Amino acid sequence: MDETVVSQCFTQTEATQDLLLRVTNVCSVCYDDLKIGDTIYYDLQKYRFLCECCCKKLSSQMDEACQVVREEDEGLFC
Repeated sequence: MDETVVSQCFTQTEATQDLLLRVTNVCSVCYDDLKIGDTIYYDLQKYRFLCECCCKKLSSQMDEACQVVREEDEGLFC
């Protein structure tokens, strides 16, 4: 698996069949389907895979220490 570190909080990788078989095929925050070939993000703090939309929204709520400093009332991100 070829991962790219996008911040100290997340890595980025391509969803492969093997990866999706070992984890889940849905984003753990919004439950959107992750498909083979999608760019997915791994949350290094909560140990979960996220879609791009949720990763961006979560990143905007985090400080440089990967702590959520701003909560949104909406619940699910995307």
